[in-house]
Amino acid sequence: MRHAIMKITEYIKASYKFITHDLWRTTDAELAKHKRLPFRLLKVVMIAVRGVSRDNLNINASALTYSVMFALVPMIALFIAIGKGFGIEASIKDWLTEAMAAQKELIPFIMGFVDRYLESSQGGLFIGIGIVILLVTVMNLLNQVERTFNNIWQVNKSRSLLRQFTSYFSSLFVIPVLIALTGGINIYFSNLLDQWQLTKVLSPLLTLGMKFTPYLISWLVFTAIYISVPNTKVTFRSGFIAGIVAGTAFQFFQVLYIEGQSYLSRYDVVYGSFAAIPLLLLWLQISFTILLLGAEISYASQNLQNYDYEGDTNAISIRYKKFISLFLTYIIIKRFENNEAPVRDDEFSTLYKLPIRLINQVLSELTNARIITEIVDSDEKSKAYQPAMDIHQLDIKTLFERLESDGAELFLSNKSEELDRLWNIYLNLNDPEHKEDELKLIKDILLEKKK
Repeated sequence: MRHAIMKITEYIKASYKFITHDLWRTTDAELAKHKRLPFRLLKVVMIAVRGVSRDNLNINASALTYSVMFALVPMIALFIAIGKGFGIEASIKDWLTEAMAAQKELIPFIMGFVDRYLESSQGGLFIGIGIVILLVTVMNLLNQVERTFNNIWQVNKSRSLLRQFTSYFSSLFVIPVLIALTGGINIYFSNLLDQWQLTKVLSPLLTLGMKFTPYLISWLVFTAIYISVPNTKVTFRSGFIAGIVAGTAFQFFQVLYIEGQSYLSRYDVVYGSFAAIPLLLLWLQISFTILLLGAEISYASQNLQNYDYEGDTNAISIRYKKFISLFLTYIIIKRFENNEAPVRDDEFSTLYKLPIRLINQVLSELTNARIITEIVDSDEKSKAYQPAMDIHQLDIKTLFERLESDGAELFLSNKSEELDRLWNIYLNLNDPEHKEDELKLIKDILLEKKK
């Protein structure tokens, strides 16, 4: 029994060491092709799980739930108003009813609000303060969604106000048209099959297709969100992977929610006619959690290589980091000297098997120290670098002095005499005339200075 417990303990320790250390020191180039996919999947899962805590997913999902409660009626009213302008109002209402199938009890209640909202306008056009409130409410919700996605993608800058307005509302105008087109295409193909009398022959396939269609639509919708919402370039592959996971999870949740509503009937006893409201809040909270978890997966799958040697990069020694800085600067200068194309950040990783996370960190420090400069590559997908100063004047001493002196110095307001004297001694350590100061005991630095 004791031997079995020891073996289980050792296995748990080995598994923990593998997940926290060894996994991140194993790159794709070191793995056989059949092992790459399992390793990638495990890394993506680990990064996404960490992101749930780092990015406060539950708090952000709650904030979005709160915002959507304010924007729900104005947004639906906007969809229906646009649909009315195109003569497709009925199609939009049918689609909204199907989309909110999990909230059957609230649909008449919400649609009543929407109808009263639309009746307050004249001739179907929003006027005065109504249009302002509608636009601000919808803009606030969409802007909050973008900021949440940007936070997950570690993007500090949001779209400009003009870009937000044009992007968001062009999407809102296109969505009702796409809804009507989808409905029209379904009707067209149904009539076509009836004319050709193929409905009975293809009945099994049609049944399967009808069951699969909601999943396909969810995949495409979530993929489009993950690619278009963050203010950065997201590859289709990363967006589609996350779209499949989140879309499938959302459909499963929909089925469980609808099937489980009978078990939630006890809420009627507590809340009475208001029972549908906490259920709506629960549905929105879980839906937004799924949406944001998919965003974490898309970020993780696209930035997987950034986490290679993560533990070693975070614990890198000052000496080795200075060496990497010297090496990257040398490569950039030699490229420039030989009239070759500026080196890209991903080239360092590919050619020299260096972790991209460490490369980006060092390149950022070299750029801030004005040793190299960042330029826009022709493909506009990656950053390229070239020297920022005369390469005939840049020596090793200048390189390290610039790196060490970059940033704020002498900013203390309560400086002391000892601090000033020690600072002057430190600055003179590289001076040949004060070379012997390096061998002084730390306890005697200022003591000997007094003599």
